[in-house]
Amino acid sequence: MNLGVFTVLFADRPLDQALDHILEHGIHHVEIGCGGYPGNGHCNPKNLLENPDQTKKMKEMLQERSMQIDALSAHGNPLHPNKDISQSHHNDLLNTIKVANELEVDTVVTFAGCPGDSDHAHYPNWVTSTWPPEYRDLLDWQWTEKVIPYWQQMAEQAQKYGVKIAIEPHPGFVVYNTENMTRLREAVGTTIGLNFDPSHLFWQQSDPIAMIKEFGKKQAIYHVHAKDTYLDYQNISVNGVLDTKPFSDMLDRSWYFRAIGYGHGEEKWKEMISALQAVNYDGVISIEHEDALMTPDEGFQKAVGFLQSILIREKNTAIWWD
Repeated sequence: MNLGVFTVLFADRPLDQALDHILEHGIHHVEIGCGGYPGNGHCNPKNLLENPDQTKKMKEMLQERSMQIDALSAHGNPLHPNKDISQSHHNDLLNTIKVANELEVDTVVTFAGCPGDSDHAHYPNWVTSTWPPEYRDLLDWQWTEKVIPYWQQMAEQAQKYGVKIAIEPHPGFVVYNTENMTRLREAVGTTIGLNFDPSHLFWQQSDPIAMIKEFGKKQAIYHVHAKDTYLDYQNISVNGVLDTKPFSDMLDRSWYFRAIGYGHGEEKWKEMISALQAVNYDGVISIEHEDALMTPDEGFQKAVGFLQSILIREKNTAIWWD
């Protein structure tokens, strides 16, 4: 396994400067945002498709630094009931799949999305309860009429361009845990796999190791994110984990995202990395940063040091065992 960085972390600087800074810390793998919620400041896939010279320039930029793209990201909601949003995010995803082929990248990371409650809805409707019974009816309608048909269509496009789609389970979208990730993959096929991000499992009180085992034994982990979550058990004891307060209200929230090691200690991260090794995941661990208590650069450097020390020890242990 290798460490990588989701370059959206350094969205405040041009791509070449972001790459130079990342390289200074010994990282040679990057995940680049191409649209949706993270934006396309480092890579606008539509522009690259219309201007092959820009694609060539990006390849050269990476080759000169002995760096490579492990994944492209188009984290959006292509199922959004607002047609302007869904069409924009769909176009971002489709163009990202196409440009991934041009850049010789085999993985695109995204969310599963969330529809509304009807064809006339204005906002997504995330179902979290089985009662009253209309909630169950709505969930069945969303999956049957919106979710499965859309992702079957996108899987066909991904196959056409030789790309895998790594879905990142995230509450607020229809895929947020092991069970509904399995449901989507069984309905759509093996072009769809998992982008494993433990931070979204931590605050649901789910065990990340269980998800690694479930999808690892099927060779269905297509990409991995490294991000942590702090759980405030005093607030959880009062309000549970379904928390709608803004992230700025950190003292009263039940949980919030942290840099690696500031939500869970080394033992938990060692367990996850060992589990990934056990299921023969040999891809990249891509560092994210959404920690409001640290600058992006501080969070990046702490995550690199923390994970590098674990990976080095794991590698040495494996060599000794052999």
